Amino acid sequence: MEKRDMIYEGKAKKVYTTDREDLVVVSYKDDATAFNGLKKGTILGKGAVNNRMTNLLMKKLMAKGIPTHFVEELSETDTVVKKVAIVPLEVIVRNIAAGSLSKRLGLPEGTPMKETVIEYCYKDDALGDPMVNEYHIAAMGWATREEVVTIARYALQVNDFLRAYLKDLHVDLVDFKLEFGRLPDGTIVLADEISPDTCRFWDSRTGEKLDKDRFRRDLGGVEDAYREMMRRLLGA
Repeated sequence: MEKRDMIYEGKAKKVYTTDREDLVVVSYKDDATAFNGLKKGTILGKGAVNNRMTNLLMKKLMAKGIPTHFVEELSETDTVVKKVAIVPLEVIVRNIAAGSLSKRLGLPEGTPMKETVIEYCYKDDALGDPMVNEYHIAAMGWATREEVVTIARYALQVNDFLRAYLKDLHVDLVDFKLEFGRLPDGTIVLADEISPDTCRFWDSRTGEKLDKDRFRRDLGGVEDAYREMMRRLLGA
């Protein structure tokens, strides 16, 4: 697969054209941002961790019947994916209170939720990725009601699989963010990534944070946390 011209650069990834119109190459960066880009830095090795972890989990989810954009891993940081039109929503799945949910609802971090919570945010850094509901989504035309039902179903299936899989690795899945895209025929597929950038991972024995919160909150040991998640998932 030939990697050609860069067509997009985001906070964590670059996207390149290929010799096929329906496929692109995603190249993961070591750049790190938080608070909608207000805090910036570098996490050495992050690109490789996020790429390899995402690809492993995408393949496992595909085996469970959840469609994704994954095609082929090219290198430690580069992967071929199907070209999709991203649905402009962040789909946040919460199992344990943390982060913004704790602040909004006054819940101590670590409070288990009585059932899984799904939240939607409109992807717009300038607006601070505001939270929206199904009515906003339909009214703005970001997704149809049927698509939102499909997205929610996939998100809960991803959650069920990841919680069980990570439990065996002594990791609690606190919460995580997913993004979805449309193939040319309109099929909804899981896109973007599943990594310490987009998930809160806590060691189930010690409570240690193994994710980007270490960068957000200046806790130190950021690279070590990412490498530890890579070791647990890939033995690397």
